[in-house]
Amino acid sequence: MAFDGYQCLKVRVDRGVAFVTIDHPPINLFDLALIQEMNRVGMEIESDDRVRVAVFQSADPDFFIAHADVALIQMLPAEAPPRSETLGPFHRMVDRFRTMPKVSIAKIEGRARGGGSEFALSLDLRFGAIGRAILAQPEVAIGIIPGGSGTQRLPRLCGRGRALEIILGCEDFTAEAAERYGYINRALPPDEIGPFVERLAYRIASFPAEAIALAKAAVNAAELPTPEGLLEEAHLFNQSVASPPARERMARFLERGGQTREAELDLSRLVLD
Repeated sequence: MAFDGYQCLKVRVDRGVAFVTIDHPPINLFDLALIQEMNRVGMEIESDDRVRVAVFQSADPDFFIAHADVALIQMLPAEAPPRSETLGPFHRMVDRFRTMPKVSIAKIEGRARGGGSEFALSLDLRFGAIGRAILAQPEVAIGIIPGGSGTQRLPRLCGRGRALEIILGCEDFTAEAAERYGYINRALPPDEIGPFVERLAYRIASFPAEAIALAKAAVNAAELPTPEGLLEEAHLFNQSVASPPARERMARFLERGGQTREAELDLSRLVLD
């Protein structure tokens, strides 16, 4: 059975959502063991047809993922190798969550610094608990730079100036500040973040898998020049329109009153129905 045999993670699948709980005492250090299991769980989520959404959370109220293992970084070559033309293992692992046809969500209720922050940045959506979530990229303070995708993802999310402030300032960001900067989607009270993320995950998982995958692919195409992105969007839109679930749901939408004044005033309820 899938998702068995993990030591650092606990995985539960329910109604199309894989809840992945990081449980790697004492601080959820992103060491070799946790990296290997994150790589494995990413591959299993990507290939499991039961799963449409994955939620990553922590069993430790103080740490989501502390940071990458500095001792592991020290083992890298003392002389810089030539520039590679292919992604390394860590980049392949985190970028899988960006490219897979499933939605990934970080529920951050503790510290996510360095590689932990970069892992969260690689997921599709991020939510932080007010008064508990802390995010940071402190690498420059110890003489290195973020090397797990932070220098690429933060400018896209926050803009160049704010990304440089985060990376060069090496300061902790609260959930509220992270929300303002675009580092996370929303900052939520601790007693609301769990129900909110769960409700959102189940809501997304209730939609057709084809539409989820095509919508995510279209959003990823926004990194292309605009004309190319628009061509890709049109191509993916045509694929979605031709899918059997879309034909069925559009017909059901109209049958149940879609495009009437009464239904459109409460469209959210009709869409869920």
